[in-house]
Amino acid sequence: MFRSLLACVALVSLAPMASAQEAVFQTKSLTPEAALTAARAALESCRKQGYQVAVAVVDRGGLTQVLLRDRFAGPHTVQVSADKAWTAVSFRTSTQALAADTQAGKPMSGLRALPRFLAAGGGLLIEGGGSVYGAIGVSGGPGGEADEACAQAGIKAIATSLEF
Repeated sequence: MFRSLLACVALVSLAPMASAQEAVFQTKSLTPEAALTAARAALESCRKQGYQVAVAVVDRGGLTQVLLRDRFAGPHTVQVSADKAWTAVSFRTSTQALAADTQAGKPMSGLRALPRFLAAGGGLLIEGGGSVYGAIGVSGGPGGEADEACAQAGIKAIATSLEF
């Protein structure tokens, strides 16, 4: 009888700990330094190819951590790069893939009406070790493929510091 009572008391006292563990979670985020390194690398990659661009890096919640605009990048590139990064992290996929998946007549075409949704190449997830850390968006190159190549250079610059 005493053992049963002791076991019940132990279970009751452990129950709040179990529910507390289920009520919270931990996430990992990019440091501002890593976000800046990625943005600088993307900008430099585009410069080497003769492109004047803007680069945005957002955190996993879509908030801008870093925004760089080269001297002669068009004024629209600031908003476009931020929206590409936001779209990539929000939908957990590249904006190039979304460009194909949201064409007129396709089931997901309605997404194009969402505010900030930008379905054009140049937005990529920053992820590693099964975690999404954020996204990078580039705007100003001569097409989505060029923007995406610069974004990939940005991710490559911080890849070794991400958990894989």
